[in-house]
Amino acid sequence: MSIAASAPRAAVQLADLGPVAQLRAGRLPRRLVQLYAGLWLYGVSLALMVLGDIGLAPWDVLHSGFIRHVPITLGQAVVLFSFVVLVLWIPLREKPGLGTISNAIVVGLAADATLGMVDAPGNLAARIALMVGGIVLCGLATALYIGAQLGRGPRDGLMTGIVRRSGLSIRLVRTGIEITVVLVGLVLGGTLGIGTVVYALTIGPIAQWMMPWFLVELPGTAQVGGIPEPDPELGR
Repeated sequence: MSIAASAPRAAVQLADLGPVAQLRAGRLPRRLVQLYAGLWLYGVSLALMVLGDIGLAPWDVLHSGFIRHVPITLGQAVVLFSFVVLVLWIPLREKPGLGTISNAIVVGLAADATLGMVDAPGNLAARIALMVGGIVLCGLATALYIGAQLGRGPRDGLMTGIVRRSGLSIRLVRTGIEITVVLVGLVLGGTLGIGTVVYALTIGPIAQWMMPWFLVELPGTAQVGGIPEPDPELGR
């Protein structure tokens, strides 16, 4: 067997493309289906953790606290804060893509639709199952959405924009943002619990494990190499 024949196939990597280039990169029908399936499932996963009532992801702690004081639904709060974050992109000079705008709208709609159809369980075992199922589903949704390669989510773009403009590390910026939104959410009465900790520790590894299944290779783009570890808030 020749060396070329025995060499392992290089992994597909996320491409760094602008909004128009993302749409022109090829395989668009499959990527659009994958994008919107991922975003819808992301909203469903958020709703499952809300129904479990054992703690939410950091940004959702903020959303759940906010709606205690304003007469809107959780999904509407997700949409509202998505566009607030997009305003913060302006001084950071981040460029939204189709996935960015779709993320800002679809996740909240899916969350509200799920919460409107599913009742919260009364027993602890069912609540734990919803929490675990929500986290696993969120990992799958992240892999689907990010793998479609149609742009980062509003919250993720805020993080990467600050990193690019400040020179600070991704971990430091992400941690600072998450601590801030959790503290504000707690002041507003948001839901923090063991689910928040479990989410923070597991969502990255779950998404990393699933990403190779759904990361779409884009013809003609420079994207050969390993798949970077997804940030726990990647896609939001």
